[in-house]
Order: sequence, then C-alpha cells, then structure tokens
Amino acid sequence: MLTWDASYEIALALREAHPDVDLERVGIEQLEQWVIALPDFSDDPAMANQGLLEAILRDWYEESSGV
Repeated sequence: MLTWDASYEIALALREAHPDVDLERVGIEQLEQWVIALPDFSDDPAMANQGLLEAILRDWYEESSGV
C-alpha cells in the first residue's frame, strides 16, 4: 500500500505507470491525479499538498535521470 509518506515508492510506481512521460511537462495537479489513480495508493487524497507532490516529482526525476 502506498501512502503520501512514501514519496520514493510512489515515484517508482509512477515511473512504471508512465514510462515515456516528459517530467518537465508534468504539472502538480496532473501528478496528484496520477498518484491517486495508482492501484496501490491507499491514503486520503485530501492530504495532498505542494510539498509532498514536489518531493514525489523530485524523486521521480532523480530516479529517471540517474542523479
């Protein structure tokens, strides 16, 4: 089960679900929708905030770019 606290695990799941996405074009609102739509996501969608979503996006970018 994925929760908002698991930004790295969420980033890995998003990378698998959206392998060809251009991360430079992913907006915060779109990212939030994608996280909530993940099959293993089981947290309260209302808990999403800018900081959590930016951390997920940063982890996804770092994992995808090999940083």
